[in-house]
Amino acid sequence: MAVKLRLKRMGRSHRSVFRVSAMEGRRPRDGRVLEELGLYDPANRVPEAQVKLNAERIKYWLSMGAVPSDTVADLLKRHGIATP
Repeated sequence: MAVKLRLKRMGRSHRSVFRVSAMEGRRPRDGRVLEELGLYDPANRVPEAQVKLNAERIKYWLSMGAVPSDTVADLLKRHGIATP
């Protein structure tokens, strides 16, 4: 089972909010998740409120071999969470 850390789209039309999720790689984008790891709201004007991550659980999934998507890897890099 290949676990990936990726974004799951939520919200409404023209006002997207994304959840950072650990999910099996073969699942669809909005499919069943193993664990919700955070929130990404790109439209929020307050930079501190745009990204909320559970760093402890993200580090756990990365240590278990989960592979972040390109966008999630960028978010993790910006918040000081090292990716392998």
